[in-house]
Amino acid sequence: MSQTDKRLRPRNDEKLVFDANPVLNERVTHYCPGCHHGIAHRLVSEVLHDLGVADKTILVASVGCAAFTYDYLNVDSVEAPHGRACAVATGVRRARPDAVVFTYQGDGDMAAIGIGESLHAANRGEKITAVFINNTVYGMTGGQMAPTTLLGQKTTTSKQGRSLSNEGGPIRLAEIMAQLQGVTYSARCALDSVKHVREAKKAVRVAFDAQIAGLGFSFVELLSGCPTNWHLDPVAANKRIANDMIPVFPLGVFKDVADESVEGKNV
Repeated sequence: MSQTDKRLRPRNDEKLVFDANPVLNERVTHYCPGCHHGIAHRLVSEVLHDLGVADKTILVASVGCAAFTYDYLNVDSVEAPHGRACAVATGVRRARPDAVVFTYQGDGDMAAIGIGESLHAANRGEKITAVFINNTVYGMTGGQMAPTTLLGQKTTTSKQGRSLSNEGGPIRLAEIMAQLQGVTYSARCALDSVKHVREAKKAVRVAFDAQIAGLGFSFVELLSGCPTNWHLDPVAANKRIANDMIPVFPLGVFKDVADESVEGKNV
C-alpha cells in the first residue's frame, strides 16, 4: 500500500464520513478532467440508493458521452439509438410498469435529433424520468454546435460564433418541458459549485419521487462543464457556467404539480 493510500484510510479513532454507495461502480473514470458527468452519476446513484429502488431501476441512454453511463451505474440498462432514449424508455416502462425507468441524455441527443421523441414522451405523460446534461456543445464527437450553444460561442461548426440570425438562439428545454400537460416536474440546476450540486440532488430526488408516485413525466436539466471542448481548465469552466450559462439558462423549478406556483423559484 502506498503512503497516499494509507493517508486516505481513516484511523481506528476516525469516523468515515464519505464513501461510495453500492449503486455507483468503483472504477477509474474515463471522462476528461473537470467533466461533470461523474458528479451527475454520483447524484443519480445516491438518489437511487436513498430511495432503495436500484434493484428495479432501468437506465436508458444512447449515443454520446452519456453512453458510458452504463459503466458507472450498477443498474440494469438498455441502449437506445441516437436520440431515441425517451421512446425506448416509453416501451420499457409500459412493458415493466413496476420498474423505475430513467433516461440520461446530452444536449445533442435530447434536444437535437431526439427532440421529437423527448417532447412527445413528455407530452403523453410517460412515467419516466429524464436527466438532461447541458454543456452547450457536442462533447464526444469533437465539439460541434449544439441546440444549447450560447450566442457568440465558437465551436467546430460555428467558427465565427453562434449567430441569432443564422442558427437561432439556444433552446431552453426546461421551460419548454414545463409547458407540456404530461410533465409533472421540470427543473434546471447546475454542477459548478457545492451549493448548486446540493440543489441538483434535491431536484433529482423530486423527479424520481414523482415517477414512483405515478404522476407522469419528470425532467431535470443539469448545467455541466466540458473543459476539453471549451478549451478551458476545470476552474475556468466552472466560472463559465456561473458567468455565462446561468444568465441564459436560469436555475429553478419551472413546473411542479405539487405546487403550481413555483415557476422560476430556487430549487
